[in-house]
Amino acid sequence: MKEQRQSTILGLIQNQEIETQEDLATALEEQGFSVTQATVSRDIRELKLTKVASKNGGQKYVVLSNYEQQVSEKVIRVFKDAFVGMDFAGNMIVIRTLIGMGNAVASAIDAFHLEEIVGTLAGDDTIFCLVRHPEHIKTVMNKFKDILSS
Repeated sequence: MKEQRQSTILGLIQNQEIETQEDLATALEEQGFSVTQATVSRDIRELKLTKVASKNGGQKYVVLSNYEQQVSEKVIRVFKDAFVGMDFAGNMIVIRTLIGMGNAVASAIDAFHLEEIVGTLAGDDTIFCLVRHPEHIKTVMNKFKDILSS
């Protein structure tokens, strides 16, 4: 039952612009599934759905991995084109970018969804990237180097 429901969800979000959990629950009921809000919420989490901007100005659910594939090339290009250098202190990586590109590169870093990174703070040409533990610094810096050399 769960597999059928989740398969139906994937089909629904691919063919319709589902904006809310309530919309998804209604669409599922129209397909013959009786669901609660908690079930819909759990399915969204398990399927790794996220909301992105839709053509009509609202938002819609998409499968995260498909969405990431669509934007990953652009995100990597922004990161590579604007990156100047990096250094670290404690559990903070300081990243230098081209002037005016700090926010774009910080957004790219956020889009990488690295579990070791707590968050980023961007200025005009400098980004503070907070890493969970100092021992993760090398791992994150190596991931950045891998992206730069790809």
